[in-house]
Amino acid sequence: MVDKRITPRFIRYERLDLWLGIVLVVMGGVAMMGFTAATFAGRPEFGHFADAGAVAAGMQKYFGRTPGVLFALALIDACIIGAAAVSLSTAYALGDVLSIRHSLHRKPADAPGFYALYFGLIVVAAALVLTPGTPLGLLTNMVQTLAGVLLPSATVFLLLLCNDKAVLGPWVNGRAVNVFTASIIAILVMLSVILTASVLFPAITDSQILGVLIGGSALGIGVTVAVRLCERASGVIAPAQERMPAEPRSQWRMPPLNQLPPARLTLMNRLWMGVLRAYLLIAASLLLMKLVQMAMAGHTGA
Repeated sequence: MVDKRITPRFIRYERLDLWLGIVLVVMGGVAMMGFTAATFAGRPEFGHFADAGAVAAGMQKYFGRTPGVLFALALIDACIIGAAAVSLSTAYALGDVLSIRHSLHRKPADAPGFYALYFGLIVVAAALVLTPGTPLGLLTNMVQTLAGVLLPSATVFLLLLCNDKAVLGPWVNGRAVNVFTASIIAILVMLSVILTASVLFPAITDSQILGVLIGGSALGIGVTVAVRLCERASGVIAPAQERMPAEPRSQWRMPPLNQLPPARLTLMNRLWMGVLRAYLLIAASLLLMKLVQMAMAGHTGA
């Protein structure tokens, strides 16, 4: 919204655009999981992922050249979009941190640092992928696992931002949206734990995964109820969101950053932020150790 220089009255159209993108991406992901499972189920390659090239070769081996070529073309398209999106979001983040002009709305001459970062990140990624001998399968697994570990934390910060009235004014989340979003974040955290565990411990069983889900759900509900009771007993209850009329919503503008007050975190916020920090530290450390072990094993085998 900010980068496109459009006003809040266009939010409905932006949401439609967002939902369309979500549906297309999810459909593509489900399709890829479906046809790769159908390709390798019951065959020697199942469970021995090497890299995307091996997947295309396997599809060509069992179903002919055309499916393999189509998979490769789809993968190239996804890679171009992914490289552009990840590099762009990283350039935006670094632009925020380094306080340099950063926006696609600006011309390259007006924001040279931003475009240099954007271009440099794409070049580094391309060089890494095209370097002979790079363990692409290992990198793919570890990058996806790291993304799964970091996703819940990014979603938590986004939820906090969506409840900051100084930033969003009448556009802050309502109670129903917060309950729904908190449930999604809880599921993401448990899936992140399972993803990390499955990479670190490949022999993990379905019953153990189910135990993680049930135990995590019970623990999360128990802690949430306990903290809510403590807040109620101490008289610290988060204020309910006020319903604003339609007109101010269309005219809302966020104040300048230097005029925004500091965010106020509740006991619940601080507790789960602490848990999230501890989990991120442990998971990232274990993944780094696993990456080193796998790299050393691959080097020894070679």
